[in-house]
Amino acid sequence: MRLTCICLILAGLMCASGNAHELRPAYLELRQSGSDQFDVLWKVPALGNQLRLALDVDLPEDVVPVSEPQSSFANNSFITRWQVRHPGALAGKIIAISGLEATLTDALARVELSDGRIQVARLTPTQPSFRIEPRPTALSVASTYLGMGIEHILTGYDHLLFLFAMLALVRNFSRLIGVITAFTVAHSITLALASLQIVQLPRPPIEALIALSIMVVATEAVKMWRGETGITARYPWAVVFPFGLLHGLGFAGALLDAGLPQRDVPLALLAFNVGVECGQLIFIAALLSGAHLIQRIPRGQSLLVSMRPVAMYGIGAMAGFWLVERSLSFFST
Repeated sequence: MRLTCICLILAGLMCASGNAHELRPAYLELRQSGSDQFDVLWKVPALGNQLRLALDVDLPEDVVPVSEPQSSFANNSFITRWQVRHPGALAGKIIAISGLEATLTDALARVELSDGRIQVARLTPTQPSFRIEPRPTALSVASTYLGMGIEHILTGYDHLLFLFAMLALVRNFSRLIGVITAFTVAHSITLALASLQIVQLPRPPIEALIALSIMVVATEAVKMWRGETGITARYPWAVVFPFGLLHGLGFAGALLDAGLPQRDVPLALLAFNVGVECGQLIFIAALLSGAHLIQRIPRGQSLLVSMRPVAMYGIGAMAGFWLVERSLSFFST
């Protein structure tokens, strides 16, 4: 009974975190359609067809509107489109999102010039503006996509729970290396294929299957804790690899939302993937460090042993909730 209560509390806490993760970022796109003209797309998270976040785009004062803004609600977003003109093609100008500092969400800005160059910036409540670069350098492209990869994995609670459950399958360091390698190779393959649009699959089923993968890995970890041996216990990488393919498709969704610069596709793809790996290693290192600290306290080892099944039951329950929620979204889209 005590174990059940703990699991329910843990699942509730993770539900709260999951709901926080569902707060989608705003999205600003400036696409050059002439020598001095831009098509503007501004998408703000909304609740239904009436309420939206109080966020607005602050363009430079010398920007001239060409068309009246056309707004509509669609797919839980408030979308506005219009055209503007600027004699210097906005080079060196500062774009800001007003109201962002009063929220907990971010905004993704994407500027696409007529020659194919793309600049991507992530705006936060503490940094709600960015400067349009006259000529984005390879270093700026790499640093932007590297940061996007790190932030995506560290704020993707479903991916983090998968990593947590995955580590529970590992009994020694050599197997840890094998599992991490299998997951890395697998998601790198599908990340590249999907980002380059060689493989195109609908996103909702992928998100549901990712939730299912978390349930399966958590279940296998519980079986291992009970002493049930099988291919998962002997070769955990064999279970992790196919699920890594799924998670790579999930990573690609975030990268496709940002877009790839036409002149620096390999660099942006590599930087984003390296960022994902860095984020994974940061999370894994934090988990292992926490476990090491617990082991140093009296009865720490026994505490870790008792915590493992509780954590896996909680992760499985949360994944089950996501699976149902994401499956039901098939009928609402």
